[in-house]
Amino acid sequence: MTMSSAPASRVVILGVAASDSHAVANQLIAHALRARGYLVINLGTCTEVAEFAEACGRHPDALAVLIGSLNGHIHADLHDLPAARAAELIRCPVVVGGNLSVGSVKHDSDLERLYRLGVDHILERPEELFPLLDGLARRAADPAGRTGVPAAASS
Repeated sequence: MTMSSAPASRVVILGVAASDSHAVANQLIAHALRARGYLVINLGTCTEVAEFAEACGRHPDALAVLIGSLNGHIHADLHDLPAARAAELIRCPVVVGGNLSVGSVKHDSDLERLYRLGVDHILERPEELFPLLDGLARRAADPAGRTGVPAAASS
């Protein structure tokens, strides 16, 4: 894949966590992103951290890496994320969403573990995605920091 010609603030890297083969939500999100003018680099299902890192290398000005999980095993799937972040192989914000833990009862500690792994934003509902991306795009367009992510979208 070659470097994209889309503005950096409109390129997103999308995929589903490594142990997860749920493709429908991935395709729906990709479709919605494209409809909003984003260039989507869709890595599909069962995507390892190394694949996200490789895509970031091909698209160094990507706005974000978006990782979905429906099977609840994202903590194990992202075990290589701290090393990729430390090596600066993934420099843009990492956003996760979906069913992020196994079981019906969710705990704040599950979210805290994701942040410790190097996740920047955790989405609880699909409708949070576009306000977050809009805020990230504003921040990317204004490196001096005069604009930013709306408080409601920066969870």
